[in-house]
Amino acid sequence: MIKVIITGAAGRMGSRLVALTKESAALTLAGAVERKGHGSIGDDAGETAGCGHTGIRITEDLSSLLPHAEVVVDFSSPEASLDHVRLAAQHRRAVVLGTTGFTPEHISEVRTLARHIPCVFSPNMSVGINLLFTAVAEMAKTLGEEYDIEVIEAHHRLKKDAPSGTALKLAEVLAKAMNRNLDEKGVYARKGLIGERKPGEIGIQTIRAGDIVGDHTVIFGGMGERIEVTHRAQSRDTFARGALRAARWAVKQPPGLYDMLDVLSLR
Repeated sequence: MIKVIITGAAGRMGSRLVALTKESAALTLAGAVERKGHGSIGDDAGETAGCGHTGIRITEDLSSLLPHAEVVVDFSSPEASLDHVRLAAQHRRAVVLGTTGFTPEHISEVRTLARHIPCVFSPNMSVGINLLFTAVAEMAKTLGEEYDIEVIEAHHRLKKDAPSGTALKLAEVLAKAMNRNLDEKGVYARKGLIGERKPGEIGIQTIRAGDIVGDHTVIFGGMGERIEVTHRAQSRDTFARGALRAARWAVKQPPGLYDMLDVLSLR
């Protein structure tokens, strides 16, 4: 049994990770962490997640848990996640990192820390969305310059970062496939008399409403036809199951920075 620590254990994603770890035949819950001062500190992680007693109390002290675990699965906030990866690197423990909203400086530090530990870092742990990354890249290459590209994402009203990490990843994949610089060609909002669409633009548009778990659509718009490819997540379990699959994979790998394409052998 692979011993797993879940951070953000009382949150929406953390709770599902706790519940699915409890159900797993390959994984066992070795620790549950929340931010300092959180109201769930000291509570049983399983009871907080609504999946019954686990005997694992939620703590704010990740460092004390790391000697007794093999991998940390982290869906928290950028600053907290970075602290968690630093601690995991000190203890030489694998990390699965699903947090979004990192700055380029944060990502650079994660990359440096991953020289010492296996770290699976992906904005979206869904198996389906990672297949989409591969598919839309091939579609873009085939369709060519005559087709306009737009990425549209929709999430729940509580999501703090925009566009979503997945939408940005889709845009990066598409830009790379078309040999474009996303910093130059990405368009994140349109308003007013903006004129005709400029050649090579990649639009990335954001919707926030209700309890949408996560929708992502790539539009290839040509003259006389339009192709739309959509992935809709209907439950957070989609991401949680992917993250736990990554945890099982990560503990067997040498140090390095990986993503779900590596986990799924899609490279």
